[in-house]
Amino acid sequence: MRYLLVGTGGFLGANARYLLSLWVSHRWPHAFPLGTMLINVTGSFVLAFFVAYGLRRLGLPDPYRLLFAVGFLGSYTTFSTLSQETLDLVAQGQLLIATAYAGGSLLLGLLAAAIGTALGAAL
Repeated sequence: MRYLLVGTGGFLGANARYLLSLWVSHRWPHAFPLGTMLINVTGSFVLAFFVAYGLRRLGLPDPYRLLFAVGFLGSYTTFSTLSQETLDLVAQGQLLIATAYAGGSLLLGLLAAAIGTALGAAL
């Protein structure tokens, strides 16, 4: 049952990431990988909120964690794509964009997680 929960969440999260990435790429045709950054930052916020509110405050049982945190958000967010896109930008000689992307992703992800945690704890 645990594998089914993680797999179902993973299927939904991967498709959500793919659809959001397509949507952003059609509206942002620039070198800066905004889609991946948006996905990782929103995923950081939602995971932190879910942990603070859903798991800690409401005490949701483990199946919810497996379905949503491990499965859905685990496949929705993508550190590996961030890494590869950063390396691609470096290889193209776009060092400023690569630095802004990698650094911005980390800083905004941490900020989003802090806000999600604070909001989840406050509710």
